[in-house]
Amino acid sequence: MINLLNKVVLITGGSRGIGAAVAVMMAKAGATVALTYSQHKSEAHKVAHRVAEIGSECLIIKSDAADPADVRRAVNAALDHFGKIDILVNNAGVWKRGAIGSMTEHQWDETMDINLKGTFLFCNAVVPIMKKQRSGRIINVASTAGQRGEPFYSHYAASKGGVIAFTKAIAAELAPHNILVNCVSPGWVETDMTSHVLRKGKEVRAINKGIPRGRVASADEIAGPVVFLASDLANHVVGAVLNVNGGSVLFG
Repeated sequence: MINLLNKVVLITGGSRGIGAAVAVMMAKAGATVALTYSQHKSEAHKVAHRVAEIGSECLIIKSDAADPADVRRAVNAALDHFGKIDILVNNAGVWKRGAIGSMTEHQWDETMDINLKGTFLFCNAVVPIMKKQRSGRIINVASTAGQRGEPFYSHYAASKGGVIAFTKAIAAELAPHNILVNCVSPGWVETDMTSHVLRKGKEVRAINKGIPRGRVASADEIAGPVVFLASDLANHVVGAVLNVNGGSVLFG
């Protein structure tokens, strides 16, 4: 049912976690992949190798999502190599604890710059390409934190709330150009970013108790909805926030 053959997807933060799972699943659906990474070069090469084993091509690009020049360079590298960009997945992000009252300006700026500004920068660079192609898909990765807030992670919650609002705004703006923009909003997911919390037995039990399905999601369980939104099955879905949290946060 889902066929992304001849589609080129650019995934930010694609070396690990959700981004890596999206890259592999996109390749299984037939897509050609470009992924960005900021630090984990060896992990990015491992993802590229997995994509190659599936029979697709994967271009890896070192890029800082918060740096406008770096973002333009990454987008141009993907465009020069593949000749087009059909799908953009904004996944690059950070999640670091910061208590209000003691949080530094640097902590706030780092989170906002990567999570929200980075999403804007990649969209801003890719949209002219998609307009010229007269088609495109953009899927932004948000979080339940952006819908309900998250104590000790107010900067993260604010950045993801911004991603959700930004998604809805540009979705209405770009739909007439046949560029469909949507958002996937995960709850808890087993990734390197959350491992320092999810390795603690007592905390994991408390987290699982708050999820009706009784467990934290895998990265693949987030990647599936992303691939769905990139496919023809989602042709009339515009500005949606697709919640993937096992029922822990019931936003419609």
